[in-house]
Amino acid sequence: MKIFITLLVSAGLGYFLGSLNFSIIVVRMMTGRDIRDMGSRNAGLTNTFRCTGKTCALLTLIGDLLKGIIAVLLARGFCHLMNTGLMPGNDTHYIGYIAGFFAIIGHVFPIYYGFKGGKGVLVGAASFIAVDYKVFIALLAIFVVMLALSRYVSLSSIIATAYCPIATLLMSLIVDNYAFSRSLLYMVLSLPMAAVVIWMHRSNIQRLIEGNENKFSFHRIEIGRD
Repeated sequence: MKIFITLLVSAGLGYFLGSLNFSIIVVRMMTGRDIRDMGSRNAGLTNTFRCTGKTCALLTLIGDLLKGIIAVLLARGFCHLMNTGLMPGNDTHYIGYIAGFFAIIGHVFPIYYGFKGGKGVLVGAASFIAVDYKVFIALLAIFVVMLALSRYVSLSSIIATAYCPIATLLMSLIVDNYAFSRSLLYMVLSLPMAAVVIWMHRSNIQRLIEGNENKFSFHRIEIGRD
């Protein structure tokens, strides 16, 4: 029963914090407009940068990073308080994946904004800063290399996200020296997080196939696809 309550509270923390879409909040406060009516109509960092510039994008980056980190930390704190760790020593590591997943769901389908949000890349990355910073660094490196080579934000995000379960398994086994069963659990918990983010990029995948996807530029543009 205690584990069920912990899972429920952690999922709720992740979802309701994840639903705070800072792209929508910042753009509305700074410009009075709805980012979902601009550019690609996606409430994400790339579309915010393209349509409103660096200041709004930076504030969006900070806000969406913080909500993912806070969701995971609060969930782990509650799990520890309830003494519902799954591993010896009341290890609460597993609950971070639950909170992170629901933070992504909240970002994609925010209850505060008619269930129309972003694609979940940033909040997913933020969750891994708190869940396992080593995995975050590995995925960030993959993203940066792919972006430098391709200049496609979407492609870089998809490839980095696809490597998430693999990076989780390898970091747990090789760096943290966890048992295979424990590492496998973390990999399995990371799978739905990666799956949701990739699924939300299905329109980008189609445009990449058709050769119609916009490449990233540091110059602000008023139209584009995120």
